[in-house]
Amino acid sequence: MNNPDLRPLYERDPAAYRAQLAEGNARQARKRVAADALIRDRDGRILLVDPTYKPAWDLPGGMAEANEPPLDALRRELVEELDLPLPAARMALVCVDWVAPHSPWDDSLMMIFNVGTLTADQTAALRITDAELAAFEFCTPEQAQKRLRPYVWARLSAAITAADTGTVAYLHNGHPAT
Repeated sequence: MNNPDLRPLYERDPAAYRAQLAEGNARQARKRVAADALIRDRDGRILLVDPTYKPAWDLPGGMAEANEPPLDALRRELVEELDLPLPAARMALVCVDWVAPHSPWDDSLMMIFNVGTLTADQTAALRITDAELAAFEFCTPEQAQKRLRPYVWARLSAAITAADTGTVAYLHNGHPAT
């Protein structure tokens, strides 16, 4: 005869097991996650945005909300900020950058998805639809390097190489992980 007390907790007391999991989940670390877009025009220039809340230009995209998949966050941000609806099937992950804690921020995972080249109609339809942006512009890689913070340029540069070679870059603080 089996002793019921020897059964695993998930069998003996499913409610207690769920409570145990919830307690463990509450104590586990959380990471900030952002998803940005590598978007090019027909001339191969890269779309950059000028946020009103920070001093340098950036890639379109932004932070994921709680429990929001990164790709969904990117699609939401593109619509909210530039009125640019795009299907998920068009977007391919090309870069993941783990960013160490800095200043007031904990560590984070920063992702770049390759959106590809916009059509002339899509480019012409771009417009700022959120007060978080002051401007947007398609830039050559040289112009982008001058406008972006060095670590954002390092991430974008790796993403461009990955997009062009059909790979995915995995970085730590903008540098290939070793």
